[in-house]
Amino acid sequence: MKKIVNKTVNLDLVGKDGNAYVIMGLFGSQAKKEGWTREEIDAVIEEAKSKDYNYLLATIMNHCEVKEN
Repeated sequence: MKKIVNKTVNLDLVGKDGNAYVIMGLFGSQAKKEGWTREEIDAVIEEAKSKDYNYLLATIMNHCEVKEN
């Protein structure tokens, strides 16, 4: 799967609520904290919503990378 935006956010979705809206909200909030533009965030979320739940999850996870502090 290709990245919609060639960036990742520091976000670990393991153990989080699996609701699609929660996942998109967590991603959007973290991306905003890390300086992503509204257009970049919207592009990832719109692509994630374009198919089924599994595609949504894969798309969001493709833009997340857990970074050690």
